[in-house]
This record gives sequence, C-alpha cells and structure tokens, in this order.
Amino acid sequence: MAEMEAFRAAVTAWAAAGPAGPGGPGDPAGAAHELAALLPVRTVVLLEGLSDTAAVDALAARSGRDLAAEGVCVLPMGGAMSVGRFAAVLGPSGLGLRLTGLCDEAERPYYVRGWERAGAAPEGIFVCTADLEDELIRALGPDRVRELVHDEGDHRALRTFLRQPAQQDRTAQQQLRRFLGTKKGRKIHYGRALVEALAPGRVPAPLDDLLAAL
Repeated sequence: MAEMEAFRAAVTAWAAAGPAGPGGPGDPAGAAHELAALLPVRTVVLLEGLSDTAAVDALAARSGRDLAAEGVCVLPMGGAMSVGRFAAVLGPSGLGLRLTGLCDEAERPYYVRGWERAGAAPEGIFVCTADLEDELIRALGPDRVRELVHDEGDHRALRTFLRQPAQQDRTAQQQLRRFLGTKKGRKIHYGRALVEALAPGRVPAPLDDLLAAL
C-alpha cells in the first residue's frame, strides 16, 4: 500500500529529526499526522530491521491477514537503539498509536525504556530468546534449515562457510544462525523463507504472540 509506505517514510524522518508537533507542507511530523488519519493507522509494530519485517509480513500472509488494511504499520527502525525516538513520535506522547514490538533479549532494555518514556503499555513487547533467526532455526530444526538452504541455492556457500576453523566448535544451530548473517540481504531472504516453511503449530512463541496481539 503506497500510503503506508509514505507513512513509514514520514515517521522515519520525524524520528530522525526528533519529536515535534505538526508543521507545514513537507514537514515529516505534519505528513505523519495526515497519513495516520487518512489510512487510518491504529497500531505500529516496531522492529529492529528488515529481516524481522520480512518474517512478520510472511507470517501475516500465511495467516491470510493484510496488516496494512487492518491499520497495522510494520516498521523497521534500522537498529534497536532507535526505539526511544520512534516510540516518542508514535506512542501516547506523539501520534497516540498503540505500540507493539519484537526484539532480542539483549535489546529488551531499550524497548522497555522507550515504552516507559512514551507512556506506552509494556505488555506490547515480545522478546526472542537470542534473536528471531535463532527462534526460527530451533522451530524448524537444523536438518530442515539445511534443506531450505539447499533449495534456495546456497548449499555451496554453506559448505564453504562450515569449513572455516571458527565454525568447528559451534553447534549446528549456532553455525546456521551465523551463516544467515554472512551476506547482505541473506537474513532478509531467509526471514521470509524460514517462516513460510514452518509447520502448523511450530511458529515461535514471540512471533506467534505478536501476531495474535495485533
């Protein structure tokens, strides 16, 4: 939906500039307010990056849901440390939207502080034990993930990667998780592919609970 893309762009520009009230034409705060009312947006899902976004979008699609049509904006922030700025412009102190988010365990403090400063309800934060890739690999099992890597044409790259001395003492789970992050765009691609391969009832709890809360 073009309007949702425009809303994401306006919010990202607003968060980068800092919280402020609506301004004149071209002002990102004013544009975000106008687009939020036009769509209308009711909930925002704050995610660290594009791989998480690909996974959430894939899970929604396989569940037959159109989040944009439901007024849900899935928004990659480009890093968890930005969550405070995004929460400020989107939550009760900004646009007044409901905040939800998915993060890694290590990022939880950033999210909690961001939610608190924005006056948002903390139950909207869903936490992965290590990260989302780790959750998905555990849900599928290393053997199934290796099959998917083969099907996606990355089996030679994986074989080369596994020969590296640094990988010899790691578990299969750790190896695969590291492999997904070794090439630009790979985590994004597999964020979708791993979710699409999940059997019914095997969706990792943080991801499943997030979608159920929307």
